[in-house]
Amino acid sequence: MSRAFTREDDGSAPEALPDLPQSPHPNYVTPEGLAALQARLSEARAALETHRAGGDDPAARMASAVAGRDIRYLEERLRRAIPVDPAAQPPGIVAFGAEVTVEDEDGGSRVFRIVGEDDADPARGWITAFSPLGRALVGLRVGDVAVWERPAGRAELEITAIRFP
Repeated sequence: MSRAFTREDDGSAPEALPDLPQSPHPNYVTPEGLAALQARLSEARAALETHRAGGDDPAARMASAVAGRDIRYLEERLRRAIPVDPAAQPPGIVAFGAEVTVEDEDGGSRVFRIVGEDDADPARGWITAFSPLGRALVGLRVGDVAVWERPAGRAELEITAIRFP
């Protein structure tokens, strides 16, 4: 009988969990984003050691399996990382790392920052270059109008400022 069928109902936690999927896009990272990935990996490694100390307890084994999966994911994200220094980007053109101030059709103003997938936080205005809004903004200059095709309908955003923090 296959080993897969020998522990089916014993209530034990798995030794390893399936890997988390990786994005098909290049993993561009800012210096801050790279440091954050490295910190997350250190935290996951520390969590693994803590959970391994729990011995054969099923909850500790499950927590170890989760930490191991997270470590594999983060190691791959770091292996695939392409560091980009926002300060080295061409000035005046929206590119990775830029903070972009836009004005909508109603005169409202918002700031978006083009960041890596691991740093994306739409609530803060941090978007990836591969998002629909990111694709609409990248390559434009102050005074250009970005056409953002979004689920709520088309929006036009005029770029009023670009800076690289």
